[in-house]
Amino acid sequence: MDLDLLIAGGTVVDGTGAPGVRADVGVRDGVVVAVGRIDGAATTTIDATDRVVCPGFVDIHTHYDAQVVWDSTLSCSPWHGVTTLLIGSCGFGVAPTRPEHRDIVMRTLEKVEGMSYEALRSGLGPSWPFESFPEYLDLLEDRGTLVNVAAYVGHTPLRLYVMGSDATERAATSDEVARMQKLVAEAVDAGAIGFSTSHAVTHHGAGGRPVPSRLSTFDEVDALVGTAAAHGAPFVQAAMGRSLFNDEFTRLADRHDVTITWTALLASMAGPGSHRRHLETAREQQESGRRIIPQVACRPIMFDFNLAEPYPFEMLPSFAPVMVADRDETESLYRDPGFRQSFRADTAAGSRNVNEEWWERTVVSRHDPDPDLEERLVADLASERGVDPIDLTLDLALQDGLRTRFRYAFLNHRADEVRELISDPATVVTLSDAGAHADQLCDACWSTHLLGHWVRDQGALTLESAVHALTQRPASIAGLTDRGVLAVGRPADMVVFDPATVGATAPRRVADLPGGAERLVTDPIGVDAVVVNGIVVRDGNGDRPEAIEHPPGHLLRHGHAAAQG
Repeated sequence: MDLDLLIAGGTVVDGTGAPGVRADVGVRDGVVVAVGRIDGAATTTIDATDRVVCPGFVDIHTHYDAQVVWDSTLSCSPWHGVTTLLIGSCGFGVAPTRPEHRDIVMRTLEKVEGMSYEALRSGLGPSWPFESFPEYLDLLEDRGTLVNVAAYVGHTPLRLYVMGSDATERAATSDEVARMQKLVAEAVDAGAIGFSTSHAVTHHGAGGRPVPSRLSTFDEVDALVGTAAAHGAPFVQAAMGRSLFNDEFTRLADRHDVTITWTALLASMAGPGSHRRHLETAREQQESGRRIIPQVACRPIMFDFNLAEPYPFEMLPSFAPVMVADRDETESLYRDPGFRQSFRADTAAGSRNVNEEWWERTVVSRHDPDPDLEERLVADLASERGVDPIDLTLDLALQDGLRTRFRYAFLNHRADEVRELISDPATVVTLSDAGAHADQLCDACWSTHLLGHWVRDQGALTLESAVHALTQRPASIAGLTDRGVLAVGRPADMVVFDPATVGATAPRRVADLPGGAERLVTDPIGVDAVVVNGIVVRDGNGDRPEAIEHPPGHLLRHGHAAAQG
């Protein structure tokens, strides 16, 4: 048998949850043609002795919508074995966008997803090479991507396109909803995999206003979901909020027979054990035949931030004036004793919100005036100095022009609860948020973390169940019809990794975004090879230059590559 690629001697874990078996894998023309004992020549052979060979990982919650325009490698997700990803999560995106709305779209992404405005402006350029959603998909397909990409059509750009600045001020009229429905139909007909939206109270956009999707009524969401489903895209991703949660999800599922995956069910969102009632609701919904699946994360949600962009605190009442202040006004607020007292009251013991006593799980990650303070717990520093932790934090920030950075375990930091969430069959493990909050966090390594920390070190999941959670389960939920399983006849998306060492390094800060903007990246450990459509795109030395020059990823219109019909 003549092959393009032979992966020899590994343990094949096929993604279905079945036990791993010792086998070779043969690939020809981008497709798996043999699994078992293989004799024959191959152009490229990978020795997978003592390694696991499994399907490429599927990330169904990313925010690479802008980055993909200037970075076809979609780093750093492929470093950690991701071979297929979805963009357009939480109702955000860059298409459709009228030329006159480009700045507000970038300002919205800057505020809600922590993206550098200068990087967006430099990377997207002065004249975007698309306006409509079909034009955007065509651009991605023409330029190519290192990994496979599918896209939701997002609610926020739809509203901006139809309503302009009114999108952040009011509900849509029936005529405006009808115009949005036409855009949804156009996007789905062009290949959008589904519709995404957000009613999350934490989602603030340009000028501190709620992002446009938050102003939508249930009837508007219902109309757009129904249009997407009617045109063959019955998949919805939603960032939940008070006006769009379990009751509304149930109504949407019953009315349109859609799959809804929602963001996010995290440990201690509303105090210890608060996740359990939502898990029970999800089980009841699924037992009744409804496909409503909460997204969960396997890592603590860690924000490395400065107080110029205080994302973790933006939902607090005390920070409402900060959201609309310029830099000088922000510094004045931080000096104001009244503001400090309000901040203190909002986060004191017993305040019953996610920021309660935040200083107990926050370290100083960068303070140029005194590097000896770095990696020290804010609570400990305040105690040593005999000052209040709020005063200490604000004074350190003001001392360095708000450049001082803090690393804060914002959510999902109770390990026992995270274990419950990732091992429950009612959930889907995802939420890398890759492409967003780039200078504040990096969870693109969620896959290698799951395999290293939760499988090998903690024994919370079997290897087979973890691979299933990273491959077939998210692919099937999102309607990716030809990804997530390693089998003869399937596209050859694969990862070869060492189960004894797989994991991820701590984040490191680099300045490689357009315009020199900074971001955090994490490096993989124990990942020997990443294969996309039969092409080795990464090995132990990093990205393969020939794969970058001729990227093998497919645009998965309607959930599959065009070659598969």
